[in-house]
Amino acid sequence: QVQLVESGGGLVQPGGSLRLACVASGNIIRINGMKWYRHPPGKQRELVGTIERDGATSYSDFVLGRFTISVDSARNTGYLQLTSLKPADTAVYSCHATITAFSTSSPLDYWGPGPQVTVSS
Repeated sequence: QVQLVESGGGLVQPGGSLRLACVASGNIIRINGMKWYRHPPGKQRELVGTIERDGATSYSDFVLGRFTISVDSARNTGYLQLTSLKPADTAVYSCHATITAFSTSSPLDYWGPGPQVTVSS
């Protein structure tokens, strides 16, 4: 059974940085792509960015070059590097991965529970 477990959230001051990790475990063949979403308090969930299987990345406009998504295929782990954080970046950040596993005939989508990131002085 495939699971996504995230880590790296917490409290950080404005201008600070955090790195979130999303570890996929189970009988995995490969991660085909990964997206990071965030859910700010009182607002709708929004897409932060995407990384494709070939490593190509894309980001929502609000990122403004501050965040970086990467995947370490050997470790089945995706990362979201957050820098120059602002209070408006406070949210629950969740990873979403499309994974091909030995136990399934086609790629399936999985969600991580999402760590809380709070940006405050």
